[in-house]
Amino acid sequence: MKKMEDYVRSIPDFPEPGVLFRDVTSVLQDADGFKLAIDSMIKLLDGVEFDVIAGAESRGFVFGAPIAYELGKSFVPIRKKGKLPLETVTARYYLEYGSAEIEMHKDAIKPGQKVVLVDDLIATGGTLAAAAGLVEKLGGKVEKIILLMELAGLKGREKLAGYDVASVITYEGK
Repeated sequence: MKKMEDYVRSIPDFPEPGVLFRDVTSVLQDADGFKLAIDSMIKLLDGVEFDVIAGAESRGFVFGAPIAYELGKSFVPIRKKGKLPLETVTARYYLEYGSAEIEMHKDAIKPGQKVVLVDDLIATGGTLAAAAGLVEKLGGKVEKIILLMELAGLKGREKLAGYDVASVITYEGK
């Protein structure tokens, strides 16, 4: 039986020399790998009480929506700025070379709702910290953040101090 790590393709020197890129598309392209990813992420939620799953564009949608479906929860998309048609709340976060903005509909999270954030990967933690901020701005509480992969060497957990963060796979490097 294959382990989750067996489905993740590692690509050296992408996007620049010296970087070992962990490619999630190889997980998605294999039905057994995708099922194992979803099932493994669901196991990270054992014992967690929550109302809503929220996922950041785009791979947070890919993993969050099937988890929400399987667990009978609603799913809230967190989109790139300018993609949602109704009134939104916005958060800016910083990248290595610049910044980006994400948004949620103002009515996506009700005050007091317990939310699980889902994404494929935590690197520096900027996107997830911004997403957590949006949930809290709307009066929700982030109960847990779950990920398929974590690049521990980039110290993303430091930006998420105070949150319960769990990943299926942890890579020690960058």
